Amino acid sequence: MNEAIAVRVVISALIGYLLGCISPSFLIGKRRGYDVRETGSKNAGASNTIIMAGKFAGVLVAVLDILKAAASWWIAAALFPELEFAGQIAGAACVLGHMFPVFLGFRGGKGFACLGGLALACGPATFLLMVLLAAIIGFASSYICIAAVSMSVVFPLYYALTTGSWLGALILLLPSPFMFYKHRENFQRIAAGQELKLSFLWKNESEMNRTGHIAAVENEADDELQA
Repeated sequence: MNEAIAVRVVISALIGYLLGCISPSFLIGKRRGYDVRETGSKNAGASNTIIMAGKFAGVLVAVLDILKAAASWWIAAALFPELEFAGQIAGAACVLGHMFPVFLGFRGGKGFACLGGLALACGPATFLLMVLLAAIIGFASSYICIAAVSMSVVFPLYYALTTGSWLGALILLLPSPFMFYKHRENFQRIAAGQELKLSFLWKNESEMNRTGHIAAVENEADDELQA
């Protein structure tokens, strides 16, 4: 790799990482008077925003996280058309930036929505197919976290099989082990029967009661009022 290519790789990665560090979940929480990293599930992502601020805010966060990842791919690819994998590098870096944002003490989200953004960058058809596969895995397992970590492997594999580019797929696979790491507590809660199931999206209160999330959120609110 010559110096010019190395510079383009670094710039692509920086573009993606810095865009990933922008956290809509944190900004919405800040506006509403709470730190998303310290309340609810303590995760700076769409699922915790649903818990703390409602479904509309959660969907907005998910959409923005998807778009920032897609934008990072498109921007890097447009800036460096001669660099074959500029978009993939920026996209993978965006997912990592979302999970480990420097501006938030490296305490970010878990990367699922951003992964969807990489699929969107490949095209609407790829995005819709990945959404469908994620939904099938989610409904079959009852847990969003299982869909998330599964898709972190399924999407790069699909990319490799449809494009023939295994190097590009390997770049897209880079966030996968970190997504498994970020979801480790979810798997522990599944084993303990305390993880929110996918039905949380339409049985919000009953699922939060079952897992104890309502009590935890109420206790945190009481602590803030007394502080």
